[in-house]
Amino acid sequence: MATDSTQLPSARVQFAGRDPDYRDLELDNQICFALYSASRAIVRAYTPLLVGLGLTYPQYLVMLVLWEHPDEAMGVGELGQQLHLDSGTLTPLLKRLEGMGHVTRRRHTTDERRVVIALTSAGLAIRERAAGVPREIGQRTGLSVGRLGELRDELTRMVAALELSAHRRKD
Repeated sequence: MATDSTQLPSARVQFAGRDPDYRDLELDNQICFALYSASRAIVRAYTPLLVGLGLTYPQYLVMLVLWEHPDEAMGVGELGQQLHLDSGTLTPLLKRLEGMGHVTRRRHTTDERRVVIALTSAGLAIRERAAGVPREIGQRTGLSVGRLGELRDELTRMVAALELSAHRRKD
């Protein structure tokens, strides 16, 4: 049978003469499921805190990036890179934030293709009200500040390794 070069690579793993360990396929042994569950739990923990700010979790993430450089406008592309979001996902978020009066969106002065985002005074004012959110979330996790930092750093390294691996497969 001829092999079509467009076929996806087989997910079957060779086991060097031994039977596969199907316990590896148990849900509770999957890193993907642990991360998925943790992500859902953390978003649920943030939600009641963000309601008081009038923000959804994705809107909060956008605001976090903008609050880092409150006096500078930022391109949508740059914002998307930091958040790992494409412009198709980001644009509706930014439109809603603009409608709420938290940001302005305008075309770049020298490159009409680029849209730049800037905080408004109302958007900046929310930062003061949001200042306690990270501390509250930290307390809700039951982990120390140091352990939370270590966990964040480990996850950041894992994401970088996965992105590098995906990039290498494309080449």
